[in-house]
Parts: sequence; structure tokens; C-alpha cells
Amino acid sequence: MAYTRKDVTTLTRTEKRRFVDALLEVKRRGEYDEFVRTHIEYYVADGEKGLRAAHMAPSFLPWHRRFLLDLEQALRRVDPSVTVPYWDWTKDRSATASPWTADLLGGTGRGGDHRVTAGPFAYDGGAWPIRVNVTDIAYLTRDLGRSADPITLPTASDLKWALDDPVYDTAPWDSTVSKGFRNKLEGWGPGRGAASWRNHNRVHRWVGGAMVGGASVNDPVFWLVHAFVDLQWSRWQARHRDSRYLPAEPPGLGNAQRGRVVARHERMPPWDVTPDQLDDHSAIYRYA
Repeated sequence: MAYTRKDVTTLTRTEKRRFVDALLEVKRRGEYDEFVRTHIEYYVADGEKGLRAAHMAPSFLPWHRRFLLDLEQALRRVDPSVTVPYWDWTKDRSATASPWTADLLGGTGRGGDHRVTAGPFAYDGGAWPIRVNVTDIAYLTRDLGRSADPITLPTASDLKWALDDPVYDTAPWDSTVSKGFRNKLEGWGPGRGAASWRNHNRVHRWVGGAMVGGASVNDPVFWLVHAFVDLQWSRWQARHRDSRYLPAEPPGLGNAQRGRVVARHERMPPWDVTPDQLDDHSAIYRYA
């Protein structure tokens, strides 16, 4: 029977506590740090060699759908009642509202080093040390809204702009494409700085701290962000029922993207699963 992922603002006090407790237990067992390692390993940019599975590529959405399912399964082995909630950043836009409360994720970091000092994931609590990172920082950091150079969260119209595009993705299947739902949602735009970050990417930058870069999994809000991203993919699929994941076939011989992107029926590492097999989640979970 399919379980339900809820809007984080609708969680009861008990549901919040169980979600947090399950995260802390997965961390205590050492499993959580493996998720961080995996994301770092598969955070391959356009300018790097090799396959791009997790970012800047068509498989951004199915890759994170499977990644989220793996984390959710780990949480449910601890507590079968737990599911990953989603954070609708178009409605809940304050740095002091849910999910940034003391009984859930805690708030922004302090001045100077941006260390999170309140909530269950604060370093001084001892339950959330950062052991796997791309820097030597051992504590969770945030800078909600970027205090020194403020930016705003994406709006409902930003999401609509992505959802209205009937094509899943287009060649050259990377961060430079200006058409296609995938990159409009992932959020790579032209230029530099805040104007170039849309939707998903802009949320990562708005949270700041640990959420900027390949080790962004170190902040538990990563999962709430990607649950909402996954919900947008579901909504896009419902809106454009004749549209499917692209590319349907691998790029041809001589194409610079050959071997760099995952086609619809190709294995998507690190799993033995294809994007096509992740197209429909209705037998596993639904969204409230």
C-alpha cells in the first residue's frame, strides 16, 4: 500500500519528533554519511569528464527520486511511520517559519561562521557531526536568505514557468539548455550570480552554508527540498501526459554528450535501474 508524503507545515508534533528521531538514528548508525558520500561522488558538472547522472543532466529528476527513496527506506527501517515531508518554498518563505523551527530543523546559522546553534542538528548537541564534507568544517552551517547579499526564494510563477514547458529536456542535455522542464526546474541559467539561479538551485543558495555544493546532503533540509522537486515532476507528468523523459535513446556516435547522459532505458548509476522504471511512483508513495 502506498504511503503519503505530507507538506511539512501539516505535520503534527508527534510526526515532527518521529521524523527527527529517525534522521538522528540513521546518522548514529553511520548510514547517513554514506548518502553524503554518494551525492559528492555523483555531483559531476558540465566541465568535468565522465557521466553526469545527478546534476546538469536529464537524469537529475529520476536520480534524486531514487536517492530520496533510499533515504526514506532507511528512515522507515527505524520507524515505519516516517515519510519525508516536503517544503513548499513558494508558500513558506520566512526564515523563522516551518521547517526552520526548534522542534524540526532548527534555524539559520550565527554571524561569522554560520554555525547552526539551535535545534536537533546543532553541533553542540553532539548528534549531528559533519564527518563527510568537501571542506574541513565539522558542524552544520546555514545562512538563510544570505544575510550579506540577500536573495529571495523562488515564487509560484517561477515554478509555473517550468511546469508549463511540455518538453522534458533538450539537447545538449546539460546546464546550458534554455528550454525543457528539467533544467527550468533544476535551475541553471545564463550569466553569473543570483540572476542565474532558478527554482531548485535558488533554494539551495537561499539556505546557504552546507546546502551550497556537493555535500549539501549534510543539511537535512536537502530531503524536504527534493521531495518538493519530486512533487513538481509528478505535477508536470500529470499536466503533460503525452510527454516522457528525454533523451529516449543515447546520443549518437561523435556526439559530445555520448556517454555523458543517461537515456530513458539506460542504467542510472549507482543503481541497477533506468529512468523509465522510476517514471511512476504511485505504487510506492503519493503526495498529500
